[in-house]
Amino acid sequence: MRFSFSPTVRLSRYRGAVMVAAALGLSACADFSGIAPQAQMTNPQTLGLGTAATGTDMPALAQWWTLFGDAQLNKLVAQALQSSPTLKLAQARIAKAQSLIEASRSAELPTVSGSVDATRQRFSANGIYPPPLAGNVYETANAQVTASYELDLFGKNRAQLDSAMGQARAAQADAQLAQLLLATQVTRGYVALQRLQALQGVAQANLLQREQLLALSRQRLQAGLDSTQELTANEASLPEIRQYLESLREQTAIARNALAALTGQPLGLQDLQAAPLGTLKTMATPKAIAMNLLATRPDIAAARARVEASLTEVEVTKALFYPNVNLVAFAGLNSIGFDRITGGGSEQWGVGPAVRLPIFDGGRLRAQLKGKSADVDMAIEAYNGLLIDAVREVADQVAVLRSVHAQSTEQPAAQTQYDIATKRFDAGLINRIGVLNAQSAILVQQRQAIELSARALDAQALLMRATAGSLAANPPTL
Repeated sequence: MRFSFSPTVRLSRYRGAVMVAAALGLSACADFSGIAPQAQMTNPQTLGLGTAATGTDMPALAQWWTLFGDAQLNKLVAQALQSSPTLKLAQARIAKAQSLIEASRSAELPTVSGSVDATRQRFSANGIYPPPLAGNVYETANAQVTASYELDLFGKNRAQLDSAMGQARAAQADAQLAQLLLATQVTRGYVALQRLQALQGVAQANLLQREQLLALSRQRLQAGLDSTQELTANEASLPEIRQYLESLREQTAIARNALAALTGQPLGLQDLQAAPLGTLKTMATPKAIAMNLLATRPDIAAARARVEASLTEVEVTKALFYPNVNLVAFAGLNSIGFDRITGGGSEQWGVGPAVRLPIFDGGRLRAQLKGKSADVDMAIEAYNGLLIDAVREVADQVAVLRSVHAQSTEQPAAQTQYDIATKRFDAGLINRIGVLNAQSAILVQQRQAIELSARALDAQALLMRATAGSLAANPPTL
């Protein structure tokens, strides 16, 4: 609220007391009845989540990706966390939120300002100024110091500070969430690259096998042992395998580009070779996970902080219904003529309260309060939905890990069949084609094993994200 005072203002302490008392009496007319948030926050403990941390209470992000035991993956995640524009943007938002806290705190302190004015002016002959000023040109000089202090009688300034602190806590949690998501993206991208490299190896072996079958078919056709049907069938399979292999190369290049972008080096990972898929360590298939691990999730902390900030915004808006009381004082010098500014009698001063009270605003304040209450409802429902989604995300990844484990145990024993075929070939009981056909089953099983292994690692990364890495310090049980 802005105030302006002329040098002639003089308020007695009795008149000031009467003004404040009258304003406080009129404050009883403030009416915001029937306007309040309707949503109710879900208690995290009812879902087994424990008490969610907020703001500076948030624990440091666990380096869960190191559990995979891959030095190259650790390096990629470290590079991403250091150079990501997304994280730098989150840090800038924290700095902005901190500036809002400082601005809100300044409202609780007195303000002092000074001014010096010097003007050469012609005074109107038909104005309010009498001769000798009227119709003549004079210099005016004014030097003044003004101090004001707002009495926070209804908690508006305190509520504004609480709101700013809530936004800062949300920004800090958002920064941790950005770190968590980035680490997850890099880990999943690395696993995807491992999968594609492994599939390329199997595809190369499949291509070699088909080329060997084609060569044997040609030999047998020339010897009159086979018809052209077998030769045509083997020839037809080669283009499809080569096309699939080229598709894998394309996907591999795209996976490297994605990792390069995440780590802030768009052209620096063209030759990146991930470690073999089977070298990454995997966690035990979880039998149960304590849901209180979700209490450290930064997105839940951010959502809770935004609810608290919205509630304080409601209190700020309610305070606008009440009087705004300021204590103002000024002292300085004023004169006609620059040379008289320091002379005797140029002193001026004033002190007194300034009160502003909304009496009729056409419903603007009630509408504003309704909007702030709706903001609270939206923040609460977003928080409630996030709690439910957090539990679902954990349950989904646990289900994936259990399913992958079950599927892995049900894979056919293709290697045994291949070993039998090899022994029969060595004994002269079957030809080379029989051995190569048995190898086909092994290649199919290898592809399935690669897909299952990659899916398990991907689910493990998603489970770590769902628990904000806290599962790293609390490994699951079988």
